Amino acid sequence: VERALKLVDGVLLLVDASEGPLPQTRYVLRKALEAKLPPIVVVNKVDRSDARPQEVVNEIYDLFIDLDATEEQLEFPVLYANARRGTATTRRDEPAENLAPLFQAILQHIPAPAGDPREVLQLLVANLDYSEYHGRLAIGRIFSGTLARGDEVALVKLDGAIQKTRITKLYGFEGLARVDIDRAAAGEIVALAGVEGITIGETVTSAETPRALVHVPVDEPTISMVFTVNTSPFSGREGTYVTSRHLRERLEKELLTNVALRVEDTESTDSFKVQGRGELHLAILIETMRREGYELAVGKPEIVTREVNGEVQEPIEQLILDCPADFVGVLMQKIGSRKGINTKMVGHGRPGGRVRLEFLIPSRGLIGLRSEILKDTRGTAVMNTLFDGYAAWQGEIARRLTGSLVADRAGRTTGYALYNLQERGELFVGPGVEVYEGMVIGENARWDDMDVNAVKEKKQTNMRASVADEAIRLIPVRPINLELAMEFIAEDEYVEVTPQSI
Repeated sequence: VERALKLVDGVLLLVDASEGPLPQTRYVLRKALEAKLPPIVVVNKVDRSDARPQEVVNEIYDLFIDLDATEEQLEFPVLYANARRGTATTRRDEPAENLAPLFQAILQHIPAPAGDPREVLQLLVANLDYSEYHGRLAIGRIFSGTLARGDEVALVKLDGAIQKTRITKLYGFEGLARVDIDRAAAGEIVALAGVEGITIGETVTSAETPRALVHVPVDEPTISMVFTVNTSPFSGREGTYVTSRHLRERLEKELLTNVALRVEDTESTDSFKVQGRGELHLAILIETMRREGYELAVGKPEIVTREVNGEVQEPIEQLILDCPADFVGVLMQKIGSRKGINTKMVGHGRPGGRVRLEFLIPSRGLIGLRSEILKDTRGTAVMNTLFDGYAAWQGEIARRLTGSLVADRAGRTTGYALYNLQERGELFVGPGVEVYEGMVIGENARWDDMDVNAVKEKKQTNMRASVADEAIRLIPVRPINLELAMEFIAEDEYVEVTPQSI
């Protein structure tokens, strides 16, 4: 979000005329207001039968006041739009014909890009892309000066080193398409090719008089996971890419554009240690690979520590929670048990209003926290984290206190077997599911792992009994998605990820 906001001169805040501002809106809007970007509010879907545009506009004003907007920022223009018909208007009671009022509002309220084309060239790299033909592409905004294809420029690296290079390709943007251009001036967003090893936060500047811009720091990785080849009895059934060579090539390709990712080799040629910015960061990578046809197994998320003067230090994150006031107590208790320290609490004193809580919490305390918080607050909380630095090891955090139910033989699960197992714990599989020996099929109610027979069938006899054919009632199983599986596994377990199943 912060890198994207570096590229723009103003923002459109798009709000549904029925739903009003959603919780996710707060974080991005706060960053935009902190960056002093002028907003234009667009209330969309005014044609909905349940639209309530005036109330929504009042909610937007409340949101701006909640986020400590200045007097100037509160004087935003409001437009009422129906995007499906392609119309917008500044007054609700006026008939709308097209989107011209929106474009006029942009011209009127969003300032032209600052920056002098005659000054020294300064371009800040805000994003990366990859092209099969040209290699790594750097996308950024020219803050001053002009840039032409074939120019010799200096690249100021993050450590201050200067590298001379030549621009081989220059692209501009028209809509969503990239187009070849010969030159660009201050205020334009461009993509460059031909700069080896360029990364986010670096400055492209004049070769004669290099002048660097302040870079947006890319957070250090805080969590590592082992990615390995799938070796289960079901391996190779669903995936197209299953070998360690495929896995290595895919991770190397990801490194070209995913700047917060690190990949290290392990002692085994089949396994790779992948470090990322948190559970969600790595889960998105795993999910993307799965959809592309890759099959792999991933280990338990672990924290990336470092040693300073003989003392083990762990990453600490700033956790910002936005939730209804009713849930503050339960969240305080949950985060306290994970070594979180409350640093700030802001509420506006209205009954049933929202409260903003800020904590400092070890990164390992965040593993599995998102799903628990959403469960405790009925999906109403918004959670954001920012890397804060390193601190001394905070001590043990209580992990899962239960064991696993492990299938002890291969076959298809039966309702008869599961009916007798469900009192032992919570099941992850229903009847008719194929399992193999060693597969985790549920959570044991006790602390140890238990080997169970989930494929046992009822023996048929000629004897008749009054209780013989009672209906079997199965408790609904807990569906396991990727994030839940990553949070659940113990040190001696893997999550097997294939295109069709987890």
